Amino acid sequence: MNERILEGALKVFREKGPKFTMDDLASEMKMSKKTIYTIFTDKNELMCEMMDYAFDLIKDAEDRVYSNPQLSTVERIRGILAVLPESHYGFDYSAMRQLADKYPMAYKKMETRLDSGWEKTMELLKKGIKEGEIRNINLDIFKLMYEACVERLLMGDFLEVSDTSYPEALSEVVNVMVDGIVIKE
Repeated sequence: MNERILEGALKVFREKGPKFTMDDLASEMKMSKKTIYTIFTDKNELMCEMMDYAFDLIKDAEDRVYSNPQLSTVERIRGILAVLPESHYGFDYSAMRQLADKYPMAYKKMETRLDSGWEKTMELLKKGIKEGEIRNINLDIFKLMYEACVERLLMGDFLEVSDTSYPEALSEVVNVMVDGIVIKE
């Protein structure tokens, strides 16, 4: 039931952003608010759990990329950095900015999750360096750059102003970070 409600919350969040009401969720789930409140004490708790659930979906997708033996090391790095949960389509990532003000605990969860879970990515980056596919770089700076870009995409107004989707912008960030900006001969 918990997962079903979280899926419903993601759907309503995708449609209305963090301003959705528990009535909206109850209507989407075709259940009473009372039932939802037996699982989540309030909307803050729901938003925090939804954030964890969304990042768990991302980590599952990363694991599939990481363990795909048909991909090269660089393809796996690119895949992990650009991965999105399968349920992201149609999601208004610009709505994430509103989390900081309305749901600071959920926003903090997002920040924490963005900063964690780098073990497999770092392992692949080190492997790429060892294999000679990636030049020797400061991996801490690489991580900092990626996190800063993702946070700005989610929390800034670039997506709205540029009329660019989050998947498109994330793909471009990954391309620049993995391929660089120099045209190779």
